[in-house]
Amino acid sequence: METGSSSDSGRGSGRPDTAATLRVRVEDSVFMVDRAMLVRGCDYFRALFRSGMRECRQEEVHLRGLRARGFLIVLAVLRGDRPTLSDDQIVDAVECAAFLQVGALARHLADLINSDNCLLLCQAAAVYGLLELYLSAALFIRDMHEDLQEAAESLLWESRQYVQSLTPSSFVAVGTYSPSMEILQDSFRTLCYLDEGEKDWKHLTDLPTEASTSMAGLAVLSNKLYIVGGVRDVSKQVVESCFCYDAMANKWTTFNGPRQLRYNFTLVGHEGRLYAIGGEYEKTAMSSVEMYDVATGNWSFVHHAPRPVADAACAKAMSRIFVCFWKPKETTDIYEYVPGRDEWSLVTTLIRPHSYGHCMVAHRDNLYVMRNGPYADFLRCLMDCYNITTGQWTAMPGHYVNSKGALFTAVVRGDSAFTVNRMLTLEYAIGTGGWKPRREMKGFPRSGSVWTFFLRLPKTRAHPKQREALDSTGQDDANDPNPA
Repeated sequence: METGSSSDSGRGSGRPDTAATLRVRVEDSVFMVDRAMLVRGCDYFRALFRSGMRECRQEEVHLRGLRARGFLIVLAVLRGDRPTLSDDQIVDAVECAAFLQVGALARHLADLINSDNCLLLCQAAAVYGLLELYLSAALFIRDMHEDLQEAAESLLWESRQYVQSLTPSSFVAVGTYSPSMEILQDSFRTLCYLDEGEKDWKHLTDLPTEASTSMAGLAVLSNKLYIVGGVRDVSKQVVESCFCYDAMANKWTTFNGPRQLRYNFTLVGHEGRLYAIGGEYEKTAMSSVEMYDVATGNWSFVHHAPRPVADAACAKAMSRIFVCFWKPKETTDIYEYVPGRDEWSLVTTLIRPHSYGHCMVAHRDNLYVMRNGPYADFLRCLMDCYNITTGQWTAMPGHYVNSKGALFTAVVRGDSAFTVNRMLTLEYAIGTGGWKPRREMKGFPRSGSVWTFFLRLPKTRAHPKQREALDSTGQDDANDPNPA
């Protein structure tokens, strides 16, 4: 690909060299583009304009070898849009993201990964050298290995080997516990993972003695589990130390807690940061929100939530953070927190008689809100789906059994939702018409409330069939983003 140019801006035009608008010619199309936007969003143009070369002072730049359709997608994403893309558009967008080095577009493409386009995105990212997108697509394929095994044969041999070298996500659960003492050696304070091959739960690691999962905040970020806060006993004395579990190293470390002591709050991980939203302290609900920067190890306050909230349902869809708020009566408001602008915005409102959103999970660009049935019926729950792209609500037909709170443990991997209680682990297939039971496995071997999440475990923890697949690649570290 080459960059061409024409018509020097200072040659008889009377215009300054730093004109705010640049003409960009791609194929037979000409786009009038804000220079500042290109500098902010494209490494290619940033380097060009700062190079001192003749091209950086011209009114028009000709991008040869790219598709106009792809450049139009670049502009849409740089303006803050989140366009849905066809297969042809995906290839053009990957090409432009790689050549123009548009990080925002590469991240948007990663958000679009689903079972319909993951193979195409994986192949295109490998061809054009978008390594982070390549890794994201390959991990998605690895997580859906059983469903995509036949279709994945269409990938190049190197890509197939790379996918097989990765470790799949494992369903992990931990019960609700207060801090213990060394002398008690409480064998129940453990994290367990689901061995899907044997359909049974196995020991992963013990909780640190001082760690509490009672009214704590739990979140996974970069394949590490973070436990923040929690209480010691019925007095609700807050545990000030926080804990991080590195699944690959099988190691616990500690870090400082939030500036404001809190319990019964929502913790969410996003782009290298943890957000502690609301919660309670001394039996008073709070609206304050704190951010923990993993790189610096510092907590700082960000914009308060719209109103005090405790134990709020939260989900991430397309790299966006959504939180449920209850108020007024029979109303579930869904707000989005936008970290880049440090602001909250009301997205939508769901009004249902005597019913509120108690759990929310995301699949593709859909938010699934699970709520109690009429008159506090928590055994047979109802579900509504909100599409963040179209802004439309859809009521899922029928009821969903919530025996011992199993439905509220739901977490999503690929096109499946996993739920668990002591009696049963149930995998649902997520479809346009609702969730359909797909597979049953043994229940979690602990009583009480359960926290659930996914972690990628080291090769030695994998099921024998998974280890065999990993061994065939000759790779021990499963998550290297560089193509095989």
